[in-house]
Amino acid sequence: MLLSGHNPKQHTRWHAYRSTAELEQAALQAILGTARQAITERGAFHIVLAGGTTPRRVYELLRNASADWSAWHVYIGDERCLPPDHTERNSRMAAEAWLDHVSIPSTQIHFIPAENGPEAAAQTYSQKLSGIELFDLVLLGLGEDGHTASLFPGHDPGLALGTPDAIAVHDSPKPPPQRVSLSARRLSAARQVVFLVTGAGKKQAVHDWRSGVGIPAAAIAPPGGVDIYLEEGLLNQA
Repeated sequence: MLLSGHNPKQHTRWHAYRSTAELEQAALQAILGTARQAITERGAFHIVLAGGTTPRRVYELLRNASADWSAWHVYIGDERCLPPDHTERNSRMAAEAWLDHVSIPSTQIHFIPAENGPEAAAQTYSQKLSGIELFDLVLLGLGEDGHTASLFPGHDPGLALGTPDAIAVHDSPKPPPQRVSLSARRLSAARQVVFLVTGAGKKQAVHDWRSGVGIPAAAIAPPGGVDIYLEEGLLNQA
């Protein structure tokens, strides 16, 4: 089921699925299809990964997919300032679920060096991204408070012209307090953006989003709009 919506800054397309498994399969096919198109048209596929349970299951499906991995370039949307091998690092999750099992060249997997601290890591990652005009695909999640990546309510999402591609986060309301996130401006610089949203606890955030409340997820506004893949039950009024 596809519903369209619009607010002054962000055009949204809501794709509702009867089950989490159906949503995950749809996400898998969308990623692979976008990759094939990007590689055909431009010779490379640049994807930004999200953390979280639903993305992890999609990454586990990608592990067994057939793809031209040599043309994939992988980035991370946000990271916690923890040691590289910490179980709560998004990079470790993605590696264990998928990246360690496929033949993407290691030089094309670009993790955020968040272990160096938020300021230094944000500066390093901004430099890393400076040569990429547009990502081909950005994957994002949605928190119960409406946050996405590490862009939280009450915090500057980084929309202003001149905002760095990656920004330091010092006071995250969720532990750990120190993080690095791609800015809303940089996340919006994409040919396609897909949110993956599951879990009953997200119902209020979805309701707020669809009602025009300025949650952080609503700040991501690529020219082509965003696609939100979610379970049907989350569309019921909270």
